[in-house]
Amino acid sequence: MNNNTAQNVPDPLWLTWLVGQRVVVRKKLPSGSPHLYTDVKGTVVKTDASGVTLQTQTETVTIAALEIAIGKMIPPRPAPRRPRS
Repeated sequence: MNNNTAQNVPDPLWLTWLVGQRVVVRKKLPSGSPHLYTDVKGTVVKTDASGVTLQTQTETVTIAALEIAIGKMIPPRPAPRRPRS
């Protein structure tokens, strides 16, 4: 018999992320949306049991714990390319 107690449930993955790390989070969209998920890429600003806050290229986004389907760390953004001469 499998008895899942709070002691057996691992901490959410995003609680292991450090401020400043670059991550991608697959966010669940509300029912009725044309898609089930959207991906949010950004730098971790804050994490706690309620969710994660990311700084994207254009805005600060807070994703609630119940909206997080999955996430992972990703490499830093590549350096900008030099313009061609």
